[in-house]
Amino acid sequence: MKRVEKEDILRYKFLSNVAYAPGGKAAAFVVSYANKEDNTYEGDIWVYEAGKVRQLTALHKERSFYWEDEEHILFAAARSEKEKKQAKEAPFGITNFYRIAIHGGEATKAFTLPIAVADYQALGDDMVMLLGEIDCRYPDYYRCSEKEQARIAEAEKEEKDYEVFTESPFWFNGAGVVNGKRQALFLYNTRTKKLERISDITMDVSSPVAIGEKIFFISSDFESLRPMSGDVYVYNQKTKETECIWKANGFCMYQLINAHGRLWILASPCDTHGLNQNAKFYTLEEGRLVEQFDPKDSLYNSVGSDCRLGGGRQERMQDQYYYVSTRRNAAGLYCLNDAFEEKPILTEEGSVDSFDVKEDGSEILLIGMFEQKLQELYRYDEKRGMRQITHFNDGMLRNRYVAKPEKITVQSEGVDIDGWVLKPYDYDEEKKYPAIFDVHGGPKTVYGEVFYHEMQYWASQGYFVFFCNPTGSDGRGDDFADIRGKYGTIDFKNLMDFMDAVLKNYPQIDEKRVGETGGSYGGFMTNWIVGHTDRFACAATQRSISNWISFYGISDIGPDFSRDQTGGDIEENIAKMWEHSPLKYASNVKTPLLFIHSDEDYRCPMSQGIQFYTALAQRGVPVRMCLFHGENHELSRSGKPTHRLRRLTEITDWMEKYLK
Repeated sequence: MKRVEKEDILRYKFLSNVAYAPGGKAAAFVVSYANKEDNTYEGDIWVYEAGKVRQLTALHKERSFYWEDEEHILFAAARSEKEKKQAKEAPFGITNFYRIAIHGGEATKAFTLPIAVADYQALGDDMVMLLGEIDCRYPDYYRCSEKEQARIAEAEKEEKDYEVFTESPFWFNGAGVVNGKRQALFLYNTRTKKLERISDITMDVSSPVAIGEKIFFISSDFESLRPMSGDVYVYNQKTKETECIWKANGFCMYQLINAHGRLWILASPCDTHGLNQNAKFYTLEEGRLVEQFDPKDSLYNSVGSDCRLGGGRQERMQDQYYYVSTRRNAAGLYCLNDAFEEKPILTEEGSVDSFDVKEDGSEILLIGMFEQKLQELYRYDEKRGMRQITHFNDGMLRNRYVAKPEKITVQSEGVDIDGWVLKPYDYDEEKKYPAIFDVHGGPKTVYGEVFYHEMQYWASQGYFVFFCNPTGSDGRGDDFADIRGKYGTIDFKNLMDFMDAVLKNYPQIDEKRVGETGGSYGGFMTNWIVGHTDRFACAATQRSISNWISFYGISDIGPDFSRDQTGGDIEENIAKMWEHSPLKYASNVKTPLLFIHSDEDYRCPMSQGIQFYTALAQRGVPVRMCLFHGENHELSRSGKPTHRLRRLTEITDWMEKYLK
């Protein structure tokens, strides 16, 4: 049996964006994969029809699409050299839409829009609702003459060496500098070619839904300080007037839903568990937000894996409202009827990554990860259950050693903590082995029983690998997930108790040869661990937090998140922020520590790692930092292929040095 190799991740297929055509006779989805030579990812649109799948596009540049009707798909592309030049030079974006028939023929140019389109929803009668980015300095650039656009473009070139900040936060992970930029709401008439912005200049819009003549949307309307949440607005297509119908008032407003002509609102009151508090279903009744249903758990997929690329729908209103929800250690599929009665549909261990539902609810297509397989397309109906449709990745894992997660549940601090152990390749219970303890990010995410490439690779390299979901994780309600003001306390104790149980149950692990790693919150916890125990032979901290005080001023989520999570404030309780900062405990560290950071990570900026690296280097602790140029917080999940390989090489070599 072969081992799982590092380079295997360059051969995996990643599925995303499954969507039925209107009427449901066919569906489409995207298949992406790595191109090592170009150090990028490519993608094609595939069609599922009459029980079979076939490739539709072949230029390998398609990552998303929209159904125009039952026969035609629209997708954004820059296919000609002219279009590629325009895309490169357009100061505020441009989108070329191509149309392709699913039953034959080449893709043809449909139309071009002088904005970067982020969302496309057909409203009927040739009208389309769009979300597109604008710059507050030139909000109507899309309406300017070619001469005026050329003048503005030239002026922007003169400013390319400078960044001027007037807002906070001024950057966002994966998007770069967002100062002065907004996601605006547009209407576009495909027949007259008229494009009209209908949101105000300073509005940042999300979750638009059309109900009759009215368009409801969530918007943060600001000029300098972005509020924690947007408010709910309605635009009347007849009168062309916009009205705010609900002020957030401490709520976090997440999503609007057209529930068969009735407006549902997904929002969190944030009153008892802070920013991480789970959302509930509400309606607006005579100007009041009325709670209708509390699902108790998160309404999204938070099961971690490094074997996904691209997104897709995780909610859908058809005959009922369907949604993915993380419960305990799995992301399943549930539905809610008009009377707000919930019913589970798929609750298998694993992960529903995206899905779509036929209009009558008779059939569901989903992309998921089950039974330690990589992503595939599945079909579900009530009579026959779930069946695997595609087999893109079956061959990749055939005759490979895929370690089966062995579950352990441990009592710690009055709660039971779920975790798993992967045994090493060619396991012999008479031998001793090194081990790697992997801590997840978030903290409000989970590990589950899904394929995780880096862990399977380490198991194939002869390591025990173990991981768990400590207090602060998702899937078990607000009380369990709430560690505000407790970072490094109960969660740290849970992790150490779990490790003790693993070592007791698996005496084949050499206690003196255990390493630890984690990213984001897992990076924070790695920094915390090495400052509070010497039991690890080495550790690798990735995209980490080391200093909550400086994190407050530089992270894209820092001002709100650091106050909320630490219970401290730079003005009134800075001591509390420092108490939960790993940097405070740098003098305790003796464990050799590898740092992985990216210079475009605006979630956990590289300065967080540099501060801790410098503190340890000055104290003589063995340290090494690998800084990735041009990468952000998503390095391990969607970074450039060669960068992902280098990251895994760095961590593995560090473990080899101290554990083997």
